[in-house]
Amino acid sequence: MSNIAIWVKVKVKPEGLEKFLHAIEVDALGSEQDEPGCMRFNVLQDASDDLTYYFYEVYENEDALAAHRAAPHYAVWSAARDTLEGDIEITRTATVFPSDQSYWSKG
Repeated sequence: MSNIAIWVKVKVKPEGLEKFLHAIEVDALGSEQDEPGCMRFNVLQDASDDLTYYFYEVYENEDALAAHRAAPHYAVWSAARDTLEGDIEITRTATVFPSDQSYWSKG
């Protein structure tokens, strides 16, 4: 069984950077701490563009992804979308390796 993995790319307006970083930290930490179906939520900064960020998110299944989008910390992130420049780029994938599901477990 594979999990749902999402790769998100955003570009942040310079004047919105502080608000963005607070909101995405709330969402990422809340996702990993409060959502049993969220296996991973990493936030990365582009090495050549300080205003481009990537999120790598892994969810157990569709229900876990829906629970994520209904969580209070997701609302914090949603309220900060005005800090973004341009469209949010989302690539939906499935995990392949490690194939051992225990790797993705939180325990």
